[in-house]
Amino acid sequence: MTLLAAVDVGGTTVKAAVYEPGRWTKRAELRRPTARGADPAKAVADQVGTLIAQLEQAGPIAAAGVVVPGVVDEAAGIARFAANLGWRDAPVRDLLAERLPMPVAFGHDVTTGGLAEHRFGAARGFADAAFVPVGTGIAAALLLGGRPHRAAGHAGELGHVDVGHSHRCGCGATGCLEAVASAGAIARHYTERSGRAVAGAREVLEADDDVAHEVVEEAVTALAAGLRLLVTLIAPEVVVLGGGLFEAGGLLERVDQRLAESLIFQRRPVLRRAELGDEAGCLGAGLLAAELLEPAVAP
Repeated sequence: MTLLAAVDVGGTTVKAAVYEPGRWTKRAELRRPTARGADPAKAVADQVGTLIAQLEQAGPIAAAGVVVPGVVDEAAGIARFAANLGWRDAPVRDLLAERLPMPVAFGHDVTTGGLAEHRFGAARGFADAAFVPVGTGIAAALLLGGRPHRAAGHAGELGHVDVGHSHRCGCGATGCLEAVASAGAIARHYTERSGRAVAGAREVLEADDDVAHEVVEEAVTALAAGLRLLVTLIAPEVVVLGGGLFEAGGLLERVDQRLAESLIFQRRPVLRRAELGDEAGCLGAGLLAAELLEPAVAP
């Protein structure tokens, strides 16, 4: 029996799992707070090595896939930048290879999440697709002809397109989609304007007051504008929207209607909620691991 390890490194949590390919049965899983240290890339690599050693209790692991956030040059095996992890130009693939006894694939978390949604989830059956998770930030995985388009890690930064507002983004620019439509931005703007702290963006979507309506309307307008730009340039058949925001307040339906109203000649994509939740990154990492063993293992 062939087993594959998959690790999804996040800014706060590392998720790891063991899969049996074919049916993609999950045999074991672990979650831990993301390791910190003087050299954050080495700290994370050490943690991944420890987690995979623990997962080997499920059986011998033939290959591993590890995915991380930020700007990732998958071909070079380098994490160019990740603000939440505190690294820049980190040779993550080499660090992992030094610590793991099996072949290891290295990739970008959003891209591999998109691969998983394309293979197993809401983008099944579509050749051209975009996976747009909306959380602390906003990014996009672009799949053209069923293959990811990465441009050495620089493609898909949808959260930093200019949608025409005056708020400054954490990247330093003004007008970024992420600065008004991310989950963090929605909660922050509501708190600033209402004087009432909220636990998260879903609380704002479910609130029934004038400030909440105003903040959510700004987010809907911005999301539709960002998707209009994406549709005009890439023309995906489907856009899969991820994140807990789209499970409350009818947000997806509102964005879909606003987008449709803004299109003139562009192909209108199908908008769908993501189906895989926070397992998408691990499943995508598993797919990367399976590619290392082809044709011995069919992904």
